[in-house]
Amino acid sequence: MLLCVRVFAVTAVALYLVPGAAHLLELASKMAMPPADYMVVQRIYSGWVWFGIVILLAIVLVLLHAILRRHRRVVCILSLVSLVSLVGGQLVFWRFTYPMNVASRNWTVMPESFETAKRQWEYSHAVGSVLTFIALVAITTSLAWDAAQRDRDDS
Repeated sequence: MLLCVRVFAVTAVALYLVPGAAHLLELASKMAMPPADYMVVQRIYSGWVWFGIVILLAIVLVLLHAILRRHRRVVCILSLVSLVSLVGGQLVFWRFTYPMNVASRNWTVMPESFETAKRQWEYSHAVGSVLTFIALVAITTSLAWDAAQRDRDDS
C-alpha cells in the first residue's frame, strides 16, 4: 500500500503542477496583451476545472503518506511541508484567483477593473504554481530521504 501511496502522491502533485507551470510560463506574454486579446486567450482554460480532482487527490495522498510515515520524523515533516504548500496554493486560489473568475464569469465578460483583475488572476496563479513546485520538491525529497534511511537501517 505504501508504494502505491508514494507513486500516486508524486504523480498527483506533478500533474497538478502542469496547469500552474503553464500559467507561470505564459505570465509575461499575457501581461503584455491588450484587453481584447487577453479575453480571447482566457477561453483556453475552459474545462480546467477538472484539475480540482487532481488537487484533491494530491492533498489526500500526501496527507496519507505523512500519516503512514509518521514514525519517520524527517519523512513526515517533508510530507507535511508538501501538504501545507498544496493547501496554501488552494488558499491563494480561493482568496485571489476564484473571485476574478466570478467577476469575469470565467473570463467570458470583461471585468470592470480589467487591469486589476488581470494582475490579481495572473499573479495569484504564479504564487500557486510556486507553492505546487515546493510541494513536489518536498514530497519527492521525503521519498528519497525515506529510501536513504531504509538503506542505512538495512546496513
